[in-house]
Amino acid sequence: MARTTLGDAVIKVLVVHDTCLLRQALAISLCREQDLEVSAASWSDAVTELVSWRPRVCVADVDGTEPAATLSQLAPLAERAAERRCGLLLLTSPSRPGLLHRVSRARALGYVSKGEPCEALVGAVRRVARGEPFVDTSLGWDFLQAARVPLTERELSVLSLASRGASVAEIAGDLHLTHGTVRNYLSTITRKTGARNRVDAIRISQEAGWV
Repeated sequence: MARTTLGDAVIKVLVVHDTCLLRQALAISLCREQDLEVSAASWSDAVTELVSWRPRVCVADVDGTEPAATLSQLAPLAERAAERRCGLLLLTSPSRPGLLHRVSRARALGYVSKGEPCEALVGAVRRVARGEPFVDTSLGWDFLQAARVPLTERELSVLSLASRGASVAEIAGDLHLTHGTVRNYLSTITRKTGARNRVDAIRISQEAGWV
């Protein structure tokens, strides 16, 4: 079967992952394709590498342990990618609709499940390089669930801080709220998530990828 390529051009791909071993392994796997030229960078170096190297596609793993931190790094990367006409392709684990809900604001061109084989990622890279949107079919249910995230952005902010062990006073200080308002938010979060208490709400939300 003939290889599907972007004309005769080599597709430059930037892989973004904060774990050195994993980003190198992913880059090596992609480099096996004759039409792909791959560079890899950590999240802290991603924007600089994107600007200087000018890839056609940026593959970014957004499945970090703290979605809030990943999102703060994703926003400037997505902005630079749009400016430079670089297609953004996000990697995420299935069954994390909350994370998909939040990263969808980056308006990536493609989404691939980390449960799929490397061949699926290669195909997605080529599609995105042609400017075609790509959503892994295995993420379809997660996207449907992502539209049903029960918490508001303010509630997610409160819960994110609580999940990192912040007290009511610390959350109030960080978000410029009164202590009573924070307690009301935590009570609402517990009710909306169907949790027994705050700890259970954090567990449920972390499993869904909301925080």
